Amino acid sequence: MSDIARRERTQRQRWAMPGGRHDRLIRLSLVALPLGIGVLAAFLVLAPLFMRGDVSFVLDKNRVEVAKERLRIQAARYTGQDAKGQSFALTAGSAVQKSSAEPIVQLDKLAAEIQLKEGPAQLDANHGRYDLNTEQVAIDGPIAFRTTDGYRLDTRDATLDLKSRKLQSAGAAEGTTPLGTFRGDRLSADLEARTVRLDGNARLRIMPGQTK
Repeated sequence: MSDIARRERTQRQRWAMPGGRHDRLIRLSLVALPLGIGVLAAFLVLAPLFMRGDVSFVLDKNRVEVAKERLRIQAARYTGQDAKGQSFALTAGSAVQKSSAEPIVQLDKLAAEIQLKEGPAQLDANHGRYDLNTEQVAIDGPIAFRTTDGYRLDTRDATLDLKSRKLQSAGAAEGTTPLGTFRGDRLSADLEARTVRLDGNARLRIMPGQTK
């Protein structure tokens, strides 16, 4: 064996000796490698939180509480009966209720189909608020009430009680009936009896050609 080969063998023996540099490198690797893996895993988990862009995640619906949010319904329909057992139906192009704990439903493009003693009638309006507990509709804006036998009532800004079939304005009211035009500080109409009562500064203009 040459001197060069003997020296290289001696170096490898010293490298492999217990307590030598090889053993120290192995002990250091046993600590450094798991620590490095932990740091890398933490970076992969936290990096999306500090980076711009969208973050995707999946939620288990069985472990997530349901938030109390607004409920929006398209083509809503509510039905019921009045004190006399006559049916009514309230339909709307859209209905929004903040939560099940609040009985008020915001309605758009609403129509009330009412069954009267003389036959069916319909009330149309653009916007309203339906109280599920009292079955009253507070209507904002124009109101058109029509019956199948030709009776009509046009007014605005009033509350319709679907139980009693009565229409009550909160302030000044004006409108038309088959008899003529009217106006007053307040309006109270009985849709079943087809009567209109005006309180305060009542004015009625009769159209002779329309009376029967």
